[in-house]
Amino acid sequence: MKIAIGCDHGGFEHKNAIKDHLIERGFEVTDCGIYENVSVDYPDIAVKVCDEITSGRCERGILVCGTGIGMSLTANKIKGIRAAALSDHYSAKYTRLHNNSNILCLGGRVVGIGTALELADLFVDTEYEGGRHQRRLDKIAELENR
Repeated sequence: MKIAIGCDHGGFEHKNAIKDHLIERGFEVTDCGIYENVSVDYPDIAVKVCDEITSGRCERGILVCGTGIGMSLTANKIKGIRAAALSDHYSAKYTRLHNNSNILCLGGRVVGIGTALELADLFVDTEYEGGRHQRRLDKIAELENR
């Protein structure tokens, strides 16, 4: 699986730790920035990760900012993106099982690095359940086309 990852200055340390962890696990990771801990506007990075997914170059993405909220708000403006900002294990699993989310958004100021690694593992290891959940995703896709 190919995973795109990016962050703003609020998630720099977490992004690097998650990237290294996923590479160690054998995933191919595309790092969309930032590459040094400097202030940036999170929408610029979110768009880069989303482009990797909507182009088909990557299957999933991870975005990290201070809370995860700004990244998720931005990412969810892009057609075909289902981004979930979360900070707990249950949500990380069920956003994949039921919502087929393709981007995980985390808060570098909300969760510790150890928890962030665990949430990233759940996100990449959990497959979409499909079935009755697809009807709901189809309704979301209809809203994107309004």
